[in-house]
Amino acid sequence: MPATFGFLAHPISSGHRNQVRALDLLGRLFDDHRGTPEPPGTRRHHVPVPLLTSVTSATGATATGEVRHLPYTAQQLLARPTTARDLVVAEVSALREEAGAQLVGLGGATSIVGDRGLWTAEQVGVPVTSGNSLTVYAAHAEIGHVVRLLGLTPESTRVAVVGYPGSIGLAIAKLLLGDGHPLDLVARIGTQSPERLLRHLDPVHHDRVRIVGDVAQCTAETLLYVTASSVGGLVDPAALRPGSIVVDVALPRDVAEPPAPGSDVLVIDGGLVSASDEVTVGDGSLPAPAQQLNGCLAETIVLALEGRAESFSLGRELDLERVRTIGALAARHGFRPTPLASFGRTVHDDAVQRLARHHRPARSASPAPAPDTAAETPRRFEQHVNPPMARLFAAHGLDRVFTGGNGATLTTADGTDYLDFIAGYGCLNLGHNHPEVTGRLRQFLDASAPTFVQYVSMPTHSAELAERLSAVSPGRLERVFFSNSGTEAVEAALKLARAGTGRSRLVYTENSYHGKTLGALSVTGRAGHRAPFGPLLPETAEVPYGDLEALERAIEGAAGFIVEPVQGEGGVVLPPPGYLRAARELCRKAGAAFILDEIQTGLGRTGALFAADHDDLEPDILCLAKSLSGGLVPIGATLCDADLWDAAYGTTNRSMLHSSTFGGGNFAAAAGLATLDVLTGDDLPAHARKVGEHLRGRLREVTAPYGFVKDVRGVGMMTAIEFDGDFSGAVRALTDEALTRFPGDLHTLVDWLPDELRGALSGVGRAMESTLGDLMCLRFVGTLARDHRMLTFVTANRTGVMRIQPPLVLDTAQADRFVDAFAEVCQGLALHADLGAYRRPAA
Repeated sequence: MPATFGFLAHPISSGHRNQVRALDLLGRLFDDHRGTPEPPGTRRHHVPVPLLTSVTSATGATATGEVRHLPYTAQQLLARPTTARDLVVAEVSALREEAGAQLVGLGGATSIVGDRGLWTAEQVGVPVTSGNSLTVYAAHAEIGHVVRLLGLTPESTRVAVVGYPGSIGLAIAKLLLGDGHPLDLVARIGTQSPERLLRHLDPVHHDRVRIVGDVAQCTAETLLYVTASSVGGLVDPAALRPGSIVVDVALPRDVAEPPAPGSDVLVIDGGLVSASDEVTVGDGSLPAPAQQLNGCLAETIVLALEGRAESFSLGRELDLERVRTIGALAARHGFRPTPLASFGRTVHDDAVQRLARHHRPARSASPAPAPDTAAETPRRFEQHVNPPMARLFAAHGLDRVFTGGNGATLTTADGTDYLDFIAGYGCLNLGHNHPEVTGRLRQFLDASAPTFVQYVSMPTHSAELAERLSAVSPGRLERVFFSNSGTEAVEAALKLARAGTGRSRLVYTENSYHGKTLGALSVTGRAGHRAPFGPLLPETAEVPYGDLEALERAIEGAAGFIVEPVQGEGGVVLPPPGYLRAARELCRKAGAAFILDEIQTGLGRTGALFAADHDDLEPDILCLAKSLSGGLVPIGATLCDADLWDAAYGTTNRSMLHSSTFGGGNFAAAAGLATLDVLTGDDLPAHARKVGEHLRGRLREVTAPYGFVKDVRGVGMMTAIEFDGDFSGAVRALTDEALTRFPGDLHTLVDWLPDELRGALSGVGRAMESTLGDLMCLRFVGTLARDHRMLTFVTANRTGVMRIQPPLVLDTAQADRFVDAFAEVCQGLALHADLGAYRRPAA
């Protein structure tokens, strides 16, 4: 028969203490407004934790109980041990009398002040446990898990135990010695001799133990630590060697703050267990604390589930057999020491394995095995490229690693194929590794042709590519400047417009995207991209996209107007009919350069070789990049009218005012020539127009019943799916529901809040509702990838818009596969649609 449990916890930090105090204050306010205040003179020294009142284990056993938080940290309790132990006795007795507890667990310092539970057990009429046995079991298992992941053996792996000979440190030391580990035991030596400190251990192990007084005195080969002091803060992660792993069991923590990014030091939250999916906390209807439970609390729950209302884990010398017993019982009920965690965040096995390189040279003379690229890449990316992006990808299931690509398909190391509907954000119009382009590049390399000779000679391939681009581009674009990227192509265009016209002001549109270098950012119409880098270029003017009247007012006296024929990163926004032609005419009349940014739309993406072709536009400057090399080599190109170029750079002194070390190399140009041959030879623009129209038509058909799909739009193989991200009022409705349904007039409590706080809470609500709208789009992105192996993503300026931008070689069958998958995801989210989308479940 399960026993009723009680547990007495305490805060682990000043912030945690303030959290407990805040909960108490809010609870009292709620009681007042419910009309159930405590009687005058009532003294309460705890705050109840309401979500942990019952636990049903993997065996089906159910234990009920109550967890109470004292408002005093370990430092406060240990600073007044006599007062603290009297308080603990009073609170344990109250748990027995008020909550009917048949067994009470003591967490951390609440155990220490009563002689590790021994004195407390003598004073109260109920069994108590410190919970240290399961804490020791979990910490020992965590060290063993780490050692196995690192590919080490206990006999060759020295471990430092910090906090010896405290009850947890002593028991862990005994278990590790039994495994075969040599140890550094970090103890407060004082006047004690090493021999006196070693008396707690079997003499047979003494030759494998070193007693030291400080972590810094551990041997040079010690990279694994278990910390279990009672004072906290004994380990500085910045002082540890790369590869160090600390299993921190101490409360308060011995490692107070996470290691610095890139330090190759890992801190594991030690002594914790997590419940499996077979364990239910509460009635299961609400999320409840079931992960990373303190071993002390978990031991109390396990003993209650077993019906063992007996004192357990008391005193300095823990019985190792009892440690093993409670570990086995915990596993039977569904509580295990894995997965690992660090400062509350799950630690995946590869985060440990990536540190193995720091351990192997000192441990083994055999060569290290070749790294697993698929496993190492996420670690390298998170540590050395972009940690927040790595976490975002992991949260939405986008942290995969591809090892092969062909056409519209990407393949992971295990052979799983994905259809790529992102195509490098427009870089891969020919798909991955087009054989014509890769073949021509191999020929170039096999011929030992010179690549970077553009400033000591006249490069053959670059000159030919410039001629070819001039021949196929719209209007009279006779000069070409080569660079390495789209943003560099825009930089060249802006400088050309200023130098060629002798003016300085630049006009751009709202919601535009032209790149992230300083000049390109100055004409990019999204404040979020610009704000951290100001002040940007002076003399720029923003006008609404599609607004000719605003453009007419701004263009007079300007050097140029830069515009996208379709706003790609803005959400695939098409211009009003006739807008671009009229804008070109306004620029001509004002003497300003008309700059067309075709970095994303050019080279077949919109169903024509250039988007300008749809309106017979004649730009003064045209920017290209992305797919110009078939996505294989970085390249950008700025095409311009010869007269404008001559005005800017047409003298000997001015001819080299703008240059690029790598721009105009022959290798990239060879890829560009091959790309143009494939685009024109296979008539990919026409193919993109046909398949793109088919794709959008089917998407509109399958999304028609679902109101959460606001729009399907695009041109050629450039499509956007915009979601209705309107969650307005959701947070207010939830708040009103809670205030109304709970007893008492809680609305008056909210009315009492200061204006500043009410305003801040309102802002939080609006931000949350906006985030919910973005999550709808990300839900589609993640589900399409996880369940259907389809890669999509959001646009840069509008995260509620999904970009569908596959390679131009996509065939109709692949387009249909995408539509079918998208329809299935819509069905799974049908509750967000109107009732008209309801379909009777299949019998």
